[in-house]
Amino acid sequence: MGSGKRYIALKEKVEPKIYSIDEAIGKILEMKSAKFDETVEATFVLNVDPKQADQNVRGVITLPHGTGKSVKVLVFAGADKVQEARDAGADYVGGEDLVNKIEKEGFLDFDVAIATPDMMRVIGRIARILGPRKLMPSPKAGTVTDNIAGAVKEFKAGKIEYRVDKTGVIHTVVGKASFTKEQLKENFFALSSSIVKSRPASVKGQYIKKVFLSLTMSPSVRVNVQEILKA
Repeated sequence: MGSGKRYIALKEKVEPKIYSIDEAIGKILEMKSAKFDETVEATFVLNVDPKQADQNVRGVITLPHGTGKSVKVLVFAGADKVQEARDAGADYVGGEDLVNKIEKEGFLDFDVAIATPDMMRVIGRIARILGPRKLMPSPKAGTVTDNIAGAVKEFKAGKIEYRVDKTGVIHTVVGKASFTKEQLKENFFALSSSIVKSRPASVKGQYIKKVFLSLTMSPSVRVNVQEILKA
């Protein structure tokens, strides 16, 4: 069965209704069809205007059960922090040499970039490369810090950053299809709780308009927003 036919067949399994979180997780796990361990993804449609600086929602959360993904961490650090980063499990560690590698060779084989504050002046040269890919270190995301060991370990353990895109939507990871229903539920509620707490004070009316869950290769299932708000 081709991927188009497979998707159509899976879509027929999704009823045009709003699912409880338990039903939604059960439904997407029923739709596992790929030969690899698919990622479980969450989409939050927010009532915000990202063009307004005070409504540019973003945050970090360490998922209780991690993401199920092996995270490659790159650290920009001065000589005094290099060994600390390596001992903590960083995949790539360096200073201006890494900046040059990214700038001149297009090296981007990493998922998270962490930097000590003193390195930000040098990293500014590649902000136009890292920024659009959401890889630019930021104090808000906990990726600009002197506690390099702590930051590396947290991101390796499943800490994720989420941020609203220009359309007012947050797309992020909840786990893997191989996780249990309970693990996915706990991860989902930890994430949704963090997003609820990140509500900008200037937002009027309903903050979270719609929420969806899906697998890498599946159609999405709509989740009951009220259940999130009561959690």
